[in-house]
Amino acid sequence: MKEKTIVCISCYYKGYDFMDEMKKLGNKIILIASESTKDKDWPWHAIDEVYYMPEVEPSVWNLDHLVQGFSYLLKGTKIDRVIALDDYDVEKAALLRESFRIPGMGQTTQRYFRDKLAMRQMAKDSNIDIPQFSSIFNDETVNEFVDQIAPPWVLKPRSEASATGIIKIKTKEELWKAIENLGEKRHHFLLESFKPGDVFHVDSLVYDSEIRFVSASQYLSPPMEVSHDGGIFRSKTLGKKSPEFRALEAANKKVLKSFGLKHGATHTEFIRGKEDGKWYFLETSSRVGGAHIPDLVEASTGINLWREWARIENAWLNDAPYKLAKPTELYGGLIICLSRDKNPDSKEFEAPEVYKFLPMDYHVGLVYQSDKAEKIQELLDDAAMKIHDHHLSIMPPKSKPTS
Repeated sequence: MKEKTIVCISCYYKGYDFMDEMKKLGNKIILIASESTKDKDWPWHAIDEVYYMPEVEPSVWNLDHLVQGFSYLLKGTKIDRVIALDDYDVEKAALLRESFRIPGMGQTTQRYFRDKLAMRQMAKDSNIDIPQFSSIFNDETVNEFVDQIAPPWVLKPRSEASATGIIKIKTKEELWKAIENLGEKRHHFLLESFKPGDVFHVDSLVYDSEIRFVSASQYLSPPMEVSHDGGIFRSKTLGKKSPEFRALEAANKKVLKSFGLKHGATHTEFIRGKEDGKWYFLETSSRVGGAHIPDLVEASTGINLWREWARIENAWLNDAPYKLAKPTELYGGLIICLSRDKNPDSKEFEAPEVYKFLPMDYHVGLVYQSDKAEKIQELLDDAAMKIHDHHLSIMPPKSKPTS
C-alpha cells in the first residue's frame, strides 16, 4: 500500500495519540502548529515534517499566509488529507481543502460544526429542539427578540469553543450596552434564551455517515459555570440502558444526520430543561472533546477516541472497511480544577477506582473507573470536598485547556 501524506493542523498542543496512530498505520505526518507550541512534547517519532505559524492572537493565524505556505508545500509533496486537531482549526482545514480541492469537510459544512448561529439555524430547519435564538445584525430584530422572549439571555460568540466568551444578560438596557461594547465584532455574536437545566455531552465516532460509537455523559458542573466563575469541573458517564442515554443517543443521531458529517469524531452538547424536561441541542463539533473527556470515555469504554479517529481517517483514505473493537460497559468519572500548588499532592485521592491521575501544572485532575455508577458519584463527591478544602484556586483560567 502506497504511503499517504496527512497534514495535521493545530493551534494548541493536541492530538498526540492521533498522530502516533496514523504513523503506525503507515502514513507520512506533516504538522502545522502555532509557534507557541514549539516546546511541547509532540510525538516527534511520528512527525516527518513540522512547520510553525505565528499567531495574530491566540489560536488565530494569518490565513492568507497559511494558504501561501500550503501552496509552496504542495509543489514537492502530494497531500492526501488535512486534519484539524482542535476546534479552532476546523475553519483553517476547511479553507485548505476548498482552496486545493482536497477531500473532506468543506467550508459550508464546517460552519455547522463551528459557527453557533449556523448550527442553530440548521437545527431549527431540521426540527431539532433548541433554545430560542436570534442574530444581532439588525437592531429591530434584536428588539423584537427581547420583547418576545423573557430574560435572562446569553450573548454568545459564534465561533469560540465551549463556554468561552459567553455573557449572561438580565435586562434590555444591559444587553444594548453589551452589544455596543462589541463594536465592530458585533456580527461575531448571537443572542439566545438562557435555559437552566442539566447539561450532557455525547462523544461519537462516525464512518461513512454512520455512527459507529456513542458515549453519553452528564456534566456535574456546567462548563459555563466553571469557565466564568472558576471552580470544579466534573463529568460522569451514563449507563447504556438508562433513559438519559437512550434519549441522548437518538438526539445525537438526528443532529449528525442533519448536519452532514461523513467521517470523524464528534463532541455534542445537550441540555435537559429544568422547567419542561425537554432535551435541547446546544452545540456540536467535528473533533474529539477537550478537557480530558477522551480519558473519561476510555476509562468507561476502553475506546481511545483519538486513535479510533485515526483509524477511521485511514480506512476512508484507503477505501477500506472500518471495524471498532467491542467497547467495555463500565462507568467513568472525571474531575479537574485549578490548584494553588504547581504539583499538588495526590495521595489523599488514591483509591482502587482511580484510572488515571492527570499530569497538569496547577491543577488537580483525576479519572475514575468502576462497574457501579453509584461508586463513581461517591468518589466524585468525595474528591470535590477534598479539593475544596485543600487545593481549590478560584482564579479564572488564563488560557484554554490544552487537551
